[in-house]
Amino acid sequence: MKVSIFSTCLVDLMFPDVGKAMVEVLERLGCETDFPASQVCCGQPTYNSGYLEESKQAMINMMRAFEHSDYVVGPSGSCIAMFHEYPHIFKGDPQWEMKAIALKEKSYEFTQFIVRVLGVSDVGARLEGSATYHRSCHMSRLLGETETPFLLLENVDGLQLEPLKNSDNCCGFGGTFSVKMPEISEQMVDEKSACIAETGAEYLISADMGCLMNIGGRMSRTGKPIKIMHIAEVLNHASPANIRPSAAKGGAFL
Repeated sequence: MKVSIFSTCLVDLMFPDVGKAMVEVLERLGCETDFPASQVCCGQPTYNSGYLEESKQAMINMMRAFEHSDYVVGPSGSCIAMFHEYPHIFKGDPQWEMKAIALKEKSYEFTQFIVRVLGVSDVGARLEGSATYHRSCHMSRLLGETETPFLLLENVDGLQLEPLKNSDNCCGFGGTFSVKMPEISEQMVDEKSACIAETGAEYLISADMGCLMNIGGRMSRTGKPIKIMHIAEVLNHASPANIRPSAAKGGAFL
């Protein structure tokens, strides 16, 4: 099965090991991966800020980049959810509507692809310790995926999952939201951090590095450090080299 990797801006620029882990897991599961070099941003930051027309060129570039891909898989539910918005954005456009629909129909978040397309719920990963999982807003509310991360984590040998209070609450990142409304964002991430600290977990896991960067950075600054891991790193046999302290590259906005 051929899979094109959509790296996303944040993973590509700041957390490349997450992208590498995703590729290694997919290839172990029998996928042949490629990386279309012309991909850039999906257009979400400017689109969410109200600049619709200015965002379309980036979106068109992404449709072109993945036009000949069988499947497109990314390590962020948020960015994949943006692909799923393209048919709405280009509705009625004679040149791009059908290409937008085609990209939506073949695009999956990493854990979603493993479970929904490959039919795998146990990748043979092992991680000793306790962890709690943060649901990202876009993945659960816009992409509509709430099950696949848990199905995979439940089969990680040695991992004890701790329930997270108010798990549906936003962490306050929201991309440009945390920059434009830092006071509100800070209160939201403080509430999320307190709930995570209450679990006593050693690891905070999520499927979006934006959330992990925001929460991990804030917890480090407030004296509640926790090890943060993207779920791709956990599923990639969770070697010690994949585990980063919460202060690493985190909390850029708070």
